[in-house]
Amino acid sequence: MGNEVLNYLVGKTVKIDRGGPESRIAIVLDVYVDHLVVLTEEDGVIYYPIHHIKSITDSLTEKLALNLEIPEGFDFKKADNFQGILDSLKFQWVKINRGGPEKLEGVLSEVTNDYVSLINKEEIVRLSMFHIKNISYGLKIEKAEEEQSNNQNTNQFTNSEYDERSSRYEESYARRRSERGREFSRYEQSDSQSFNERAVVPSSSEDPNLSELMTSMEKFFRNLAKTNPNSTV
Repeated sequence: MGNEVLNYLVGKTVKIDRGGPESRIAIVLDVYVDHLVVLTEEDGVIYYPIHHIKSITDSLTEKLALNLEIPEGFDFKKADNFQGILDSLKFQWVKINRGGPEKLEGVLSEVTNDYVSLINKEEIVRLSMFHIKNISYGLKIEKAEEEQSNNQNTNQFTNSEYDERSSRYEESYARRRSERGREFSRYEQSDSQSFNERAVVPSSSEDPNLSELMTSMEKFFRNLAKTNPNSTV
């Protein structure tokens, strides 16, 4: 596929390949001698070696439109050839190939003319240069304002739901406080009644022994008053 055709597609939204794990709908950012730079929603900036691209579809309608707006001055890694791109990505976390058995992720630790090496956890994977169908390093941009507006609406709904839950909690808390207040009031009444019942001193009619004792004491003091008028008792 000639570079003249590819240069015509710069700035357009295209579909790379017709299907399969490597197929992507993307905006063409730039074209070089042996690779294509595109921007996708899922993976951000991806570099495709041209010899691995089977087809490129340019839609005559808006079917392939992406919800992406490229900001002014958007910067991405550039090199005259694909080998230079790989060199610029050394010691960065990269994703090689979109799917299939040769899909890899890890830190790009070595780049040679024949293969690249990736480190992922306790493994070092060496992949033939020929089998690199594309590579990305996670550079993305935010989606268009429409989606941001949808996200804001989602956040507003979440906040509204939070306020509703808070209101329900406050009502429940107030109801529990009211119930506890009524229980405490009943307890106070019950305890007060119990205390009054315990504090009641039985009258003389309820206790015969006490009545007799008081009568005897009254007689004693009367006799004492008669026999000794000057007594202070």
